[in-house]
Amino acid sequence: MTISLLGALEIVVRTDPGLVREQNEDSVFADANHGLAILADGMGGYNAGEVASSMATTLLSARLGAAFRSTAAHQTDSRTGQPFARQCLLDQIAAVNLAIFRASEGQSQFGGMGTTLVAAVFCNDQVVVAHVGDSRLYRLRGEEFVAMTHDHSVLQEQIDSGLISAEEAQYSPHRNLVTRAVGVEAEVDTEIHVYPVRPGDVYLLCSDGLYDLVDEEQIHRSLERHSDNLEFSATHLVQMANENGGDDNISVVLIKVLHEFPAARGSWSKLWSWFD
Repeated sequence: MTISLLGALEIVVRTDPGLVREQNEDSVFADANHGLAILADGMGGYNAGEVASSMATTLLSARLGAAFRSTAAHQTDSRTGQPFARQCLLDQIAAVNLAIFRASEGQSQFGGMGTTLVAAVFCNDQVVVAHVGDSRLYRLRGEEFVAMTHDHSVLQEQIDSGLISAEEAQYSPHRNLVTRAVGVEAEVDTEIHVYPVRPGDVYLLCSDGLYDLVDEEQIHRSLERHSDNLEFSATHLVQMANENGGDDNISVVLIKVLHEFPAARGSWSKLWSWFD
């Protein structure tokens, strides 16, 4: 567990191979000092998914660190009125996508590899959320538990078009077919949004190894009951997925907002200068 960003955020990370798969193709990164969390769920042949997800988290965290050393994450973009972190995430995910794509093209053992991605940057009482694929970000605010991301998947498209119901989707053979992924093509379509945050909010980044095996109501109840103990809450979520079969890798990142963190002039530049 780490508490930083001027003491405003508490972050806990868990990743587990589950009970069936030999390899853990999930990769996670979190840094409370800089309000950054990244989760990737790899796909591909032997070891290739693990390579893709690891490249995604390692390269993206490093590239964001370098970018935010020169321009504070909260600084407003004069063209869009949005925080710099928004465009920065789009640009750096595009660069990471190209790096993974070129590695896949250049080395036969990595052919066809790719990864889902969900990333969050907390700055100036906001969270900037970017995602590609079906890894998710949820928010618990009071008694309200909502998904802040919308899956890029065949299953979600079928639900959206009314072809199947949410209940029928639980038994669909297309559960794990994504329509977007990082690294499978030279360009990537990243969905991105900016949301205000409040003290007491709890954010959950997770791979499908959690929500495929633990329904949203169970996740909701677990977070509500254990929101004062993120370490236990993260462990409990992984445990529930394993108790329900553990047939996929399971990764979670929990972030609790302890108090407001409005941007003070110069503070973010100083914070990001510590980024290695």
